[in-house]
Amino acid sequence: MALHWVPANDRTDLLADPVALAVPELEGVEVAEIDPELADTAAFCERYGVTLDESANCVVVAAKRGGETRYVACMVLATMRVDVNGVVRRHLDARKASFAPMADAVELTGMEYGGITPLGLPADWPVLVDTHVAEHPRVVIGSGVRRSKLAVSGATLAGLKSAEVLPLAG
Repeated sequence: MALHWVPANDRTDLLADPVALAVPELEGVEVAEIDPELADTAAFCERYGVTLDESANCVVVAAKRGGETRYVACMVLATMRVDVNGVVRRHLDARKASFAPMADAVELTGMEYGGITPLGLPADWPVLVDTHVAEHPRVVIGSGVRRSKLAVSGATLAGLKSAEVLPLAG
């Protein structure tokens, strides 16, 4: 089944509220409606003919140091894994870093699990964008909800106000 891409500003009903608020500030963001049962990357790619190296995942990491927990979003291609305990932990100067619990990620982002995206995250969250994502002409990412996906350039993700580009894969 082919995806029908339209400007995200034209279909804010397909976006989580925080994402809908962030999209007008960005150029070239498109949205496509999908079956929410196929939102997980592997199932989505298989059903809609998108390759894993065209898809990027947003991973929420909780970094702890001195009793304080900070959250960060990491963007990597679906073919890669985030080096949470190496690259991310050292970059954030944290004693411990791990994937944020699902309930925390959903509550803090205002987005659905399986649809979390760097667009519309809390302003104080860093967004770490892997160099492969930043260099990509167009990646498919979450929209904040499971019933749609966004298409955006890696340059747009790298240009987010809180973004930092670095090699994240371990």
